[in-house]
This record gives sequence, structure tokens and C-alpha cells, in this order.
Amino acid sequence: MSDLPDLVCFECDAIYPVESLVWRCTCGGVLDVAEFAFNVDAAALPERTPSLWRYAEALPIEVDPTITLGEGLSPLVPSRALAHVQLKLDFLLPTLSFKDRGAVVLATLAKRLGVTNAMVDSSGNAGTAMAAYFGRAGIGCTVYVPESTSPGKLAQMRAHRATVELVPGSRADTSAAALQAAGQDGVLYASHVYHPYFLHGVKTYGYEIWEQRGRSLPETVVVPVGNGTMVLGCYLAFSELVAAGLAERMPRIIAVQASACSPLEQAMALGLDAPLAVDGGATIAEGIAIAAPSRGKQIVRAVRATGGTIVSVTDQQTAAACQELANEGLFVEPTSAVCFAAVRAAVDQGFDDASPTWAVAASLLTARSVVVPLCGAGLKSPGDTSRMHA
Repeated sequence: MSDLPDLVCFECDAIYPVESLVWRCTCGGVLDVAEFAFNVDAAALPERTPSLWRYAEALPIEVDPTITLGEGLSPLVPSRALAHVQLKLDFLLPTLSFKDRGAVVLATLAKRLGVTNAMVDSSGNAGTAMAAYFGRAGIGCTVYVPESTSPGKLAQMRAHRATVELVPGSRADTSAAALQAAGQDGVLYASHVYHPYFLHGVKTYGYEIWEQRGRSLPETVVVPVGNGTMVLGCYLAFSELVAAGLAERMPRIIAVQASACSPLEQAMALGLDAPLAVDGGATIAEGIAIAAPSRGKQIVRAVRATGGTIVSVTDQQTAAACQELANEGLFVEPTSAVCFAAVRAAVDQGFDDASPTWAVAASLLTARSVVVPLCGAGLKSPGDTSRMHA
């Protein structure tokens, strides 16, 4: 028997061994990692490796020294323009995005299980991270992406020798194509959306915030949201820290969408338990343009549980935020800038006063301590914001 935690259905509680390579319950529900006992040794942290694996007890799998690239423990720096904001620079991770956190865990799992081939669908960053880490693990990787994916991201995937499948149409069309191909014998569907081990890699982001802030959590954490991996990873981390007595309270989570594609914001505004599918419009924030997030119910529930909410920003606000961050020496892609754009809107009162979600968010985004992630490097999508200024 494996000592790896099983997978459990969010909807019906059915349990699947992780060795089965199952990625979705027969009832259609998404899977989570079954609860496993752990106790982070906070006293030992100063002596540990400066990577996400320093929180080894909280992770569902042990580190593989042949796969890790030292990912994690990205800098947390003060914003020059917004004195109450700290910026966490996850765009400095090995493949230039926060998706490395989950990708290294999935690649480690795949090697442990003897997988020889994996596939994934992505709007870009997850694909580049998976290509890098699966390549390092010696596992073949096929990445399904929209044909409109930024050339920089495609170049990364191909450099890591991934097979790239360009899918005409929207991000939803790409997901549909991948789902049709998923389930091949012996092939791991290494979906950052469906495979819950990915979320446990991402949760190290929240642990790092706690440690880097002197073992305390801020009042508000702002995260971009499309498929919700960072929202759910943060919620896992903060819940675990509070349950372990390592933090006194949960931060409020403010999730940010692009106004052209904002099903989660609409669900929150209408008081719904899950988002309705929308016809997503084009946006420069390509990484969060998800019209029907598969974990939508979990995302809405997690944000509400913290006392937070979900808002959206326009492409114009996002482009302005990219430029303002560049003025601070931080070159990030548009998807990374939506959170800074939301804080800027709250500070300047540049939001719709009639919006029920903004009515909640405004005070939380101007709280005494706010942490904002910068999740992807500007080199991945260097032309997007320049088009906004043309």
C-alpha cells in the first residue's frame, strides 16, 4: 500500500487511490486530497532549505532532489507606490510563474508512481511549468493550449521538449479538447485544475507569507482568479495555519477577475453558491479568462468563508497597473497586474460604487496590511499592455 494520501470527491465523498490516476469522480465532482496528519515544525524552519519544501510535513509527498529546482520562498517586498501593500514576487520562480509550486509536486508524484507520459491543458503558465518539471523528471508531456497563447509561453514549452497542441477557439475549447484526450491508459492528466496535489504545492505561497511576515498573516490577501488554484491554495494554507495554532485568524481573501470574463464575481454579487457559465470576452489577462471554472463552487465558498469577496477590473486598469509596477522595477504580465489594479482602484475610488462586491472590497483593499502576488513575468506576454496604449 502507498503512503500517499488518497483523493476524495468534493461532492459525494467517494475515495480513490492516487495510484489510479483518476482525475475526476464518477459523479462528475472534483477531487481533493484526503486529510492527512501533519505538524509543521516551526522551530526548525530557520535551518531548512530556502524552498517550498521547507514545509515538508504539510505536503502530501516527499521532495525528490532530482526534480526540484529550488522553487519557492520568493521575495516579499514593500510597494513603493502603495505603502500598505507588500508584493510577493512569484514571477521570479524557475519558469517565471507561481505555477511552479504545483507543477513540481505533480511531477514528483508522477515519477513516484512510475508514470512515463503526462498531459495538461493550460492558458500558458501551467503549461510552461509542467513542461519544465516533467521534462526534468524524464516524463513525456503534451500541452494543450489555445492557438492565441502568447509566443513567449509557447517558446518555453517547446524549449522543454513538450509536445504542444494548439487548439482553435477559446480557453474552454482547449479544456474540452484535453478532456477528450484524458483517460488514456498509463497517462497522467496533470491538470492544475483537476489534480488536487497541485493545490497543495500552491498552498506553500500562503505558508511563505506567514513566515516572511514574522509568522503573522496580513489583514487582506489579494489573488487573481480564473480556475482558482491560488485562491484555493491560500485558503488551504491559512486554514491549516489557524488550525495548528500558528496564526490567530484568517486573512480576508479578495479575488480579482477581468471584467470581460467574470463569472465568479457575478456569482458573488448575486449571492449564488456557484458561478453560471458566461460568454467570456477577450482580455489581456489571458491567464484568468475562464468562463466556467470547474472548481467554481469551492472558490466561492472559500472566499466567503474568509469574509472576503470577488471583484473585477478592466483591461485599461490592468494595463495602467502593469505600467505602474514597471515604474517600481517590476515587469509582469497583465494577469499578474489585476490584483495591483484592484488595490489601486480602491485607493483612488476608481470603481463602480453600485457594485455589491466592491462595496465590501474597498475597505479590505485599503486595510493596514495587504499582500499582492505578482504571479507571472512580463517577458511571457510582452506585447499585451503595449497594445492597450496604441
